[in-house]
Amino acid sequence: MRIGELVRRTGVSERLLRYYEEQGLLAPERRPSGYREYTEAHVETVRRIRCLLSAGLSTSTIATVLPCLEPEGEVLAPTCPDVLGRLRGERERIDRAMADLGESRDALDRVIAAARV
Repeated sequence: MRIGELVRRTGVSERLLRYYEEQGLLAPERRPSGYREYTEAHVETVRRIRCLLSAGLSTSTIATVLPCLEPEGEVLAPTCPDVLGRLRGERERIDRAMADLGESRDALDRVIAAARV
């Protein structure tokens, strides 16, 4: 399938798909004409990339994690134990960010409550 079909199937813009390719996350075949040729596997790969991005992972982390995902789900393959440490680190980073946001929200709540007087 060509890039327009991948855009339609995934809802991801052409520009983002090219960015994913630049980052090494997608590797479409090239036709002799130079057009990119995508497969059904690329549709699933884009969905996984979007899921991992929404979880707060960077594209460099995703590049490490993607090869360790089993084809039928979002489960890490047992052949990539070194990736688990990186994912745990990312989870800790997200936990810290959430705690910081909670403190910011609490501070705002105090300011808002004080303004009601």
